[in-house]
Amino acid sequence: MSVATLPAGGLNWLAVWRRNYLAWKKAALASVLGNLADPIIYLFGLGAGLGVMVGRVDGVSYTAFLAAGMIATSAMTAATFETIYAAFGRMQGQRTWEAMLYTQLTLGDIVVGEMAWAATKAALAGTGIGIVAATLGYTHWLCLLYALPVIALTGLAFASLGMVVTALAPSYDYFIFYQTLVITPMLFLSGAVFPVDQLPVTFQQMAAFLPLAHSIDLIRPTMLGQPIANVCLHIGVLCIYIVVPFLVSTTLLRRRLMR
Repeated sequence: MSVATLPAGGLNWLAVWRRNYLAWKKAALASVLGNLADPIIYLFGLGAGLGVMVGRVDGVSYTAFLAAGMIATSAMTAATFETIYAAFGRMQGQRTWEAMLYTQLTLGDIVVGEMAWAATKAALAGTGIGIVAATLGYTHWLCLLYALPVIALTGLAFASLGMVVTALAPSYDYFIFYQTLVITPMLFLSGAVFPVDQLPVTFQQMAAFLPLAHSIDLIRPTMLGQPIANVCLHIGVLCIYIVVPFLVSTTLLRRRLMR
């Protein structure tokens, strides 16, 4: 069994993506609805409740402000759950990865394929929230189209981080720590629900290093038709969150699979 760490090159990872797509297609509707449920509850629950009290934020209605944050959040959640639960199951319980490694695929191909599939699900989830927002008049349809590349980039970043967690977790039980100690605090620190500049200075400084904050800083202005500041910085940070965790996760996974 070969456990080469880096991708073999070409489009080998597409075989992994296609395998996951064919398996997902059997329960696509339930999967999509599951990914949309949480952000839509936030959108209508907080938007209808707090929106009346808050009024306008940064020149737009609170619901429009929140909708853009929920698009990034749904991409984060979808990519995270796909990697820490579904990919972990394919690696450990189902032993799908082991079967793949007996083919020409390398471990790097498998990880890239898993990340690409997670980013695809993130794009579907984020687009779903965007469609709801556009239908209700909180953004323009063309703005949603412009935001799609950033939604996919967000999915890749959180899929890469999720692969590190998958490589380290002994069992499913440990994923709850990542969800409650990393993902949930990031939601509230990154400006998804309220502006970052309303936070204490220490938390604002922390937010500057969070991938979700950079994703929101790209998606929200795009969705609201506003100018985007520091585009290269935000894209660069997201790319770092894609590349560095990928290299770390493949190294950790190689050690794990070779035991």
